[in-house]
Amino acid sequence: MILDSLAFRVNNCFMNLSVISKRTKGEVIVIGAGIAGLAASLRLAHRGFSVTILERHAGPGGKMRGLSSIAGPIDAGPTVLTMRPVFEDLFRSVGEQIEDHLTLVRQKILARHWWPDGSSLDLFDDYEASQEAIYEFAGLKAFGEFQEFFKRTQRLFAAFDAPMMRAAQPNQAEIIKSVLKKPSLVSDVAPWHSLSKMLQKQFSDPRLAQLFGRYATYVGGSPYAAPSLLSLIWQAEANGVWAVKGGMHKLAKKLVELSENRGAIFHYNSHVSRILTENEKVIGVTLENGENISADAVVFNGDPRALATGAMGPDCQKIAPQTLKDKRSFSARVWSFAAQVTGPDLIHHNVFFGQHSKSEFDDLAEGQMPVDPTIYICAQDRGQNAPYPKTERFEIILNAAPVSGAQTLEKEFETCRTRTFDTLGRFGLDFSLLPKEEALTTPADFASMFPASDGSIYGQSPHGLTAAFRRPRARTQIQGLYLAGGGAHPGAGVPMATLSARHAAEAIIKDLTSTSSSPQMDMHGGISTESIELRSARFQSSDS
Repeated sequence: MILDSLAFRVNNCFMNLSVISKRTKGEVIVIGAGIAGLAASLRLAHRGFSVTILERHAGPGGKMRGLSSIAGPIDAGPTVLTMRPVFEDLFRSVGEQIEDHLTLVRQKILARHWWPDGSSLDLFDDYEASQEAIYEFAGLKAFGEFQEFFKRTQRLFAAFDAPMMRAAQPNQAEIIKSVLKKPSLVSDVAPWHSLSKMLQKQFSDPRLAQLFGRYATYVGGSPYAAPSLLSLIWQAEANGVWAVKGGMHKLAKKLVELSENRGAIFHYNSHVSRILTENEKVIGVTLENGENISADAVVFNGDPRALATGAMGPDCQKIAPQTLKDKRSFSARVWSFAAQVTGPDLIHHNVFFGQHSKSEFDDLAEGQMPVDPTIYICAQDRGQNAPYPKTERFEIILNAAPVSGAQTLEKEFETCRTRTFDTLGRFGLDFSLLPKEEALTTPADFASMFPASDGSIYGQSPHGLTAAFRRPRARTQIQGLYLAGGGAHPGAGVPMATLSARHAAEAIIKDLTSTSSSPQMDMHGGISTESIELRSARFQSSDS
């Protein structure tokens, strides 16, 4: 028996020679292959952990997904990269350079904005160029107001970037103390004002207040309810916007490739029904088909509300209880389709504003589809430093209420299509081919794709001055269970979710290294026969 066991171990060792040096530090399961799950997987696989990614859908990316069309794959989620250093750091952390794997095209024009009165405004990646554009658009007074606003948001971004966004455990009391030490910063934060109120005081031209108020929607909020602090989001875009050549889904695919090269294993169409614990410690997961898979750590890259509701089993219901009572952020209605277009000259990033900004957010607060919506268009094939084709790919996004607050529309598709394209038609845009129903993703679709999310694509609502501090952290009360994604700290958006992955990965590295009782689990270049044996058996049925 001893000899047979030894022979089995030796045989397994030789069968896994290509990866044994990579997977010796512990078994980690990542639930969900969204951007945060992919970034965490890459970091952990590179550091020598045995990483398995379980994704309930047919491919990676989560909200960073693509749909097929006659013109090729179309993004149906995030459209551009901001905060590029976050992604450069991710690639550098695994010995790579992002430019060796992806073609990132910097957008000289950050966005082109249009109003019903026929006016339009370009903002640029160059501060002076934006100043000049605003002067031409609204005059000398607006020129000075923009200068003040830019400096104000710069100070806010600098003050909150490191201690809040990049910190794994931001300390609310310490941050408040730091702010109070700088009287000018208190004025910048303007805690007594909503974002909209601050902007109305900042800009005499209501169009500029409407423009910069839109940044609240980047994290699923209304400018009329979000704190003025969210004005700092503008700086994330002002510091540069990059299009990914081929579409944002290329980033997801590249992270999968790099993770697999480091030994990570991906399983798609694998739905986790329960996270297993024992004595307040994670021991693995159960799949929908009844399979049990052991693990030393689990990263949950989903909406934390799924844990609090019991969607991942009763063991985890104590996690993120605030998500049960806090309001949900906005959802979206997203069109992804190919067509020919005539009319105003589009760039990569385009925003068409409604006549009355407040009416849109009043409708959303009531769970209604806005009658007078703001419409965002990503012309995916433009801004690529190359001629764009005659038939182009478009992603069109409209703000929407989450399912929990939305009233059911009997003819949602027809109503949305009419409001979208009639509105764009009034701006002079004419599409040769209107999209069919399968090109529309609704809040109900998002609710189905992402369990317990209520269709909210940004997690908890950002409304309220302390909302940012209420997000759950990477490390949870259950030993070995970690959170990553837009629903966890530091919040929504591709850069923030990627930062959350860093927080989760670093916590796992620290925790598993400090708690490891077996020297073999942390041998560099050595062989952990225990890990190899477990690997060969872990995807066997629990009934076998």
